[in-house]
Amino acid sequence: MNKTILHIEDDYDTKELVKTLLEREGHSVMTASNGREGLRKLHEEETDMVILDVMLPDISGWDIYERLKEISYQGEVIFLTIMSASEQDITKLREDGVSDYITKPFENRDFVERVNVLLHE
Repeated sequence: MNKTILHIEDDYDTKELVKTLLEREGHSVMTASNGREGLRKLHEEETDMVILDVMLPDISGWDIYERLKEISYQGEVIFLTIMSASEQDITKLREDGVSDYITKPFENRDFVERVNVLLHE
């Protein structure tokens, strides 16, 4: 089941690792290095999932998430960030529509499993 994922991330190594891991699973992965590029790609192509870094050079991941809600984005949204969050904060994010919140560094197998679970629900 090939799904299309957009990963918006300014760190080259993280972007390449995520792309490699998810393409091995048979998914199609588009990448963007900043928020503007990511939003442009969202308007150009349909995606099943967006993986967002919080700290981007131009538009924060939070702001991108707000725009996704404004356009009633139907796909899954994962925050993949170095910023830790409390269980209470993560619960609030899930109630708001965020599919998952994963902190870096992550364990590769765990990351892939979490993505696959969301894409197969």
